[in-house]
Formats: sequence, C-alpha cells, structure tokens
Amino acid sequence: MLALQKAILAKRDPNKPLITLCSGTACCATGSDAVAAAIKAELEKQGLADTVSFRRTGCHGFCERGPIVTIYPQDICYLNVSPEDVPEIISKSIKGHEVIERLLYTDPNTGERIVHESEIPFYKHQTRLVFGANPLIDPTNIEDYIAIGGYQALAKVLEEMTPEEVLEEVKSANLRGRGGGGFPAGRKWESTRNAPGEPKYVIVNCDEGDPGAYMDRSLMEGNPHRVLEGLTIGAYAIGSHQGFVYVRQEYPLAVKNLSIALDQAREYGFLGDDILGSGFNFDVRIHRGAGAFVSGESSALMNAIEGKVGEPRPKYIHTSESGIWEKPSDLNNVETWANIPLIIERGADWFNSIGTEHSKGTKIFSLVGAVNNTGLVEVPMGTTLRDIIYKIGGGIRGGKKFKAVQTGGPSGGVIPEQHLDAPVDFDELTRLGSMMGSGGMIVMDEDTCIVDIARYFVDFLCDESCGKCVPCREGLKRMRDILNDIVAGRGKEGDIELLEEIARVMKSASLCALGTTAANPVLSTIRYFRAEYEAHIEEKRCPALVCKDLISYYIQPDKCIACMLCLKNCPSGAIQGEKRKIHVIDQTKCIKCGICFEVCPPKVRAVAKISGKPVPPPLPESERIIERRAKR
Repeated sequence: MLALQKAILAKRDPNKPLITLCSGTACCATGSDAVAAAIKAELEKQGLADTVSFRRTGCHGFCERGPIVTIYPQDICYLNVSPEDVPEIISKSIKGHEVIERLLYTDPNTGERIVHESEIPFYKHQTRLVFGANPLIDPTNIEDYIAIGGYQALAKVLEEMTPEEVLEEVKSANLRGRGGGGFPAGRKWESTRNAPGEPKYVIVNCDEGDPGAYMDRSLMEGNPHRVLEGLTIGAYAIGSHQGFVYVRQEYPLAVKNLSIALDQAREYGFLGDDILGSGFNFDVRIHRGAGAFVSGESSALMNAIEGKVGEPRPKYIHTSESGIWEKPSDLNNVETWANIPLIIERGADWFNSIGTEHSKGTKIFSLVGAVNNTGLVEVPMGTTLRDIIYKIGGGIRGGKKFKAVQTGGPSGGVIPEQHLDAPVDFDELTRLGSMMGSGGMIVMDEDTCIVDIARYFVDFLCDESCGKCVPCREGLKRMRDILNDIVAGRGKEGDIELLEEIARVMKSASLCALGTTAANPVLSTIRYFRAEYEAHIEEKRCPALVCKDLISYYIQPDKCIACMLCLKNCPSGAIQGEKRKIHVIDQTKCIKCGICFEVCPPKVRAVAKISGKPVPPPLPESERIIERRAKR
C-alpha cells in the first residue's frame, strides 16, 4: 500500500495550484454545479486547464456559507461563491496571487476578514478527525483517498493482524456506536463473531431520519472509501463475507458516490475475492430504504433488507445472533465505521486519549436552528454545549437570548440554559433527559414555544411509528391530542400529569427504541419548562407568542404612521384604515398569519404580538393622533 501511495503522490506536484469546490448536497442546492461549470470554463479560457488542478469535494461543513472554494497551497477560503465571482478568482487569486476581500469570512464581532479556513472560528475550534478529509478529496477518485493514507489500515489488518487482534483493538479503544444509544462497538462485533450460524453479515446504517441531521449523508457523499475500509476491517474481525449499506432513498448523491467507490474498490483489490492477496473474501451491496424513520431501528432495517415491511422485531433475541435471514448480523452507523481505520492506524491508546472517561473519540453534530453558524461540527466528546453553540456556532442569531437546545433527534430531549456548561457525551446527555442519538443539535432562541416544540416532535413520531405495539401507537396519538389542545388554548388541569403517565408507560412497555425514547421531548420539556405548560393551560397564554390561538396582532396607535403596508398585504381584509388614519385590526376577521407584523417598517414597529384579544381605541381619537403627528 505504501508503494501505491508513493506512486500516486509521485505523479502530483504539491506546489501546483489546486482549486477545491464543496459539492455536497447543501452546496449543490446553493449553486455548486454552476460554479463548477464556470471554473472549468474560465480555466480553459485563460489557458490554465493544464497548470491548475480543480477538484470537486464532499461537504466542508460550513453549509450555510456555501458554495465554498478553497485554493491551495495558499489555503485561501472563499465563501458564498457565485459563478459571477469565478473570473475574478482565476485572474486575481490564481494568476495574480491576490486575495479577494469581499469573499472572505468576516468576523461579526471584530469585523476582521479571515483568509485561511483553519482560522475561521467555525473551523478553528473543531477537531476534525473523521470529517477532516472531506474538503481534500474527490469522492469519485479513489486515488485521492489513497494519497492521504487511505486503505493503509486495511492493508495493516490483512498483513499483520489476526481477526482476534483486530477485535481486541476495537474493544480496547472503547468506541461506542455513533448512531443511537452508544453501545460499545467492539462488544457488538464480538457477539456477532461468537454467535452460531453462517453466513454472518455486516451492515452500514445510512438511514438517519432525524429532522435537521445529515452527518452520515455528508460522510457517505464525501468520503465513502473510509466507510468501506472500516466495514471491510469489521467484516474481517467478525468473519463476515457479505456486507450491506442501507441508505435512505432521499440520498441520491450518497448512493451515486458510494456506487462509484464500490466499483473502484473492487478494481483496486480492496473488495471481492482474495483482498490484497490475503485470501479474505468480502463484498458489499447497496440497499435503498423507502424513507421510513422507524427503519433506522436495527431489526426494522434488517426486515427491510429482506424485502419485508420495515417494522421492528421483539428483542428477546438480539440481531447480533439472529439478524438478516436469522443469521448473525452486525449493524453500525456510517460514523462508527468511519472511525475504525483511524483506530487501527493510530491505536487504541491514541483513541482513548480523546474524549471523556466513558465516551471516547470525537463526535460529529449537525448544528442547526437559531445559531449564527450552522453546519456540521466535529468535536471531542466532553466539549460543552456552550463551546459548541457560542465558539463554533457564533452565538444566537439576531442577538437574541438562548432558550434551549434539542439533541438526539425527535426522540431526544430539550436542554435549557442552566445546563449550557454540561459536557456533551453519551452519559451526561442521558442524565439531562436527552440522548446523543445520531448527533442532531437544534438551537432555540427566546421566540421558541417549548410546548409547540414538544408537539412538533410528537407529531413527527406519531406519523413515523410503525404502529406495531400499543404503547407507542396509542401513546403517541394521545400525547399529540393533549398537546394540540394545550397549544390551542383548550388545555385543562391534569393534562401535564397525564402526559407524564403516558410517557412512563411508553418508556417501559414499547417494543423498540422509537417508542421507549419517543417520550423524551415531552418529559424533558415538562422537567425544565413546566411553567410554560402551566401558562398555556391555566392562563391561556403563550409566553413566546407563537401559538396562534393564544395570541393576537394589535396596531399600537401611538406608533402607527398610516403607511397602509399592513392593509395592502392583509390576505383576509381584517385591517381597517386609510391615509392619515390609524389602522385597526378587526379581530373577528384576523387569521393570525403575521403578515402585518412582518411588513410593518422596522423603524416603526407599530404592529405588536400580544397575548389575548386587544380592544382598539375609538377611531376619532386615532384620527386626532394622526392629525397631530402630521402637523409636527
């Protein structure tokens, strides 16, 4: 492998200018394809096609600022690049070695423009071990992966280690599964290896369905070879000769890049018969899921691979003993498998030096919501929520106040401000009433209604439940009914206690992890924001002014300038007024769409959201106010 790596590197000039363009799904959605076409055309036009390299890479992580262009070896990082910017980039930065200031990251606090990607706060405070190769390689070119040391770990395993030694190394590293509850990967491998029955199967779970989460998708799109290398090492340790990658139907780019990677890995001898001359045979098939959230659960996923309905099985027999076609099967998610080559290359002791006592290594989070810098974040286990949200995320958008962060997907929990300094690891998040899950992290500001958030996640889970067991099926429906009543102003005494009782039954009696964790959003929000529930029920008031049935829009007479913007834009004709007359909202016609609030000039802010139903002042007084204001 070293010889192959050296041969590839020998063909590459490290001083040759290289332009990389983020081409993950997020950047493609903001115009990466058009930017790529412009770069190719401009290099041809300026006669640089042979002297400048161009590489389309996977996701760089800073998704809201894409498309992202990085120029090497200077390491110049340009954000929000458009096709119109390309001629200037080629002329000034490639030919003239100049930096284009307007395309650089600007620190919102200091106004400083930052040239190098590694110095941008979003990247500076991360430890990108698993995700770090994404911005460097073309996922459709296996030689890019080999050039940075790819498949060295597989070669080491097949040439120098027995399956038992590989298993012990992974167990010693204390790697916990990155896809849910954090079960030790080595122990799961060992159970599958020791289980009676042949053949044995290894599976990659690329079925993340959490709202706002896309870590596995971005890894599979940007570096599929690292996942395949980890899977092949796991197969060798377990004694498996057949692998599956279960990938969401909604991930077409991941499927495309993975399919190319499989063909290239076979061509180079990293998959198939007699891998690297070792006598070990292993190959991989792709199975595209139908999009059901519950199919991310291990036994439901295996049912789906068999061609059955994706619903969970009873857990009296573990899938490590009886999985696909009742054979021993090991399932880990994308990020878990991607950690394996690093552990083999650098050793269990190195891996154990990162993270907390019981949660080792790094974790990739999808940081989204009311935060300035959204995207994919990789940090050591034990990093505090405050550091992730404020150092990396850049704080709360619009200068608003932080309210809570939801971790672990729809089955996770909501964590309030008093726990911002909590270290993020498997055990601490569970103690706080949440979970790690696959790594979703949704930040909420002061304008978020916590009761409505709980209702949203329960509604999502209610639709995604397979309906096989009564506690989950009926419990979620009843919870949804109660929460719908509360946010509509129909809540009554005893609703909170009833929600808690239903949640306890679901946690103890549901068939699978979807049902046992589905109560987390409700229990955690009641635990930390009970007063907000009580305000909805007892006072018929939404403190965050979000729930439509508990708020009204009101035009403040001392601020209205009769500009008529609200009147012209009101879709229901609820606003009365004319030039030089203060406007009034007819509450019987108002549909509470909020358009009047949005179009009212920011410097005026005459339209206000309030609890309850306001009584407008008499119109004659309104007219006099306008007259006085007009004379001034």
